[in-house]
Amino acid sequence: QVQLVESGGGLVQAGGPLRLSCAVSGRTISNYAMNWFRRAPGKSREFVAFISSSGSTASYADSVKGRFTISRDNAKNAVYLQMNSLEPEDTAVYYCNTPRSQFSWGQGTQVTVSS
Repeated sequence: QVQLVESGGGLVQAGGPLRLSCAVSGRTISNYAMNWFRRAPGKSREFVAFISSSGSTASYADSVKGRFTISRDNAKNAVYLQMNSLEPEDTAVYYCNTPRSQFSWGQGTQVTVSS
């Protein structure tokens, strides 16, 4: 059973940083590309960032490009999201998963950005 555990969220003022972590257990993720997604209040889950299995390729939603950085440590079976210059519009629950959502979703981690 694969388990995804997201952490690192919290309350931050606009312009501040946060670093999210996604710990994966039950499966080695070195062969999997991984995404970060988010779900804002009243909205559907949306794509935030992608990283290839090796970490050599990354891509981002236009709304976060230049502010967020995705990374991974396959030795630790973990994926990270460094978020800088946070905006109130980034308030959401953040999740990690494969691009095709192959694993059961974790509980996510709440990010709240105050203006």
